[in-house]
Amino acid sequence: MRTPTGGSPDELGQLEANNANVFGPEIGDFSGQNGQHSAGDTEDATMKTGTTTVGLKTEDGVVLATDMRASMGYMVSSKDVQKVEEIHPTGALTIAGSVSAAQNLISSLKAEVRLYEARRGEDMSMQALSTLTGNFLRSGAFLIVSPILGGVDEEGSHIYSIDALGGTTEEDYTVTGSGSQFALGVLEQQYEEGLSIEEAETIAGNAIKTAIERDLASGNGINVAVVTEDGVDITRYNDVDEMI
Repeated sequence: MRTPTGGSPDELGQLEANNANVFGPEIGDFSGQNGQHSAGDTEDATMKTGTTTVGLKTEDGVVLATDMRASMGYMVSSKDVQKVEEIHPTGALTIAGSVSAAQNLISSLKAEVRLYEARRGEDMSMQALSTLTGNFLRSGAFLIVSPILGGVDEEGSHIYSIDALGGTTEEDYTVTGSGSQFALGVLEQQYEEGLSIEEAETIAGNAIKTAIERDLASGNGINVAVVTEDGVDITRYNDVDEMI
């Protein structure tokens, strides 16, 4: 995460020419995304961060999976990070990016969802929730976070890829983080229409496992969220092989 200082884009994340990341640790790598630079793009290469999160849509619901490692440069700053959380009775969000900004985003979304329900007497749709999430990110108050939103509403299952600047697209499957390329290769090969929830869980586990084996910034287990019309069920595995 970087704090605007009024200078050029390359100066973002610096305080009075200090290259240190004052908001670390972070989870997620946004190198070159939409012209933005992560802390890992500064001259202080030791601040490179990373994670892997994936989301898949099925006819019966969605599956979201993440690794559990937070990194700070070449150091593992935490081995037990919750990177997917329930934000809606039938919706969940994965996080990649600044820990503080992600936590604030999740708290804000939960509050808005509850307020919407209290005012209107019904749950917010996934389309509305994705728009709200994108609007929050476009405000600049939550830089830099790149989430995946997954949920179920009256129209069915939804997976939304939302970039750090609020751009939102609905997908059948998507990935974020420094392990994205490895995970995406698995999804491209194994995802197909008509998957069951159990099959989607296995594919998500394979994607995270592949990223963990090749991406140094991803690891230490897996969090899996299964979202259906009945609610959100999040399970943690210290060993990915336990759930594959």
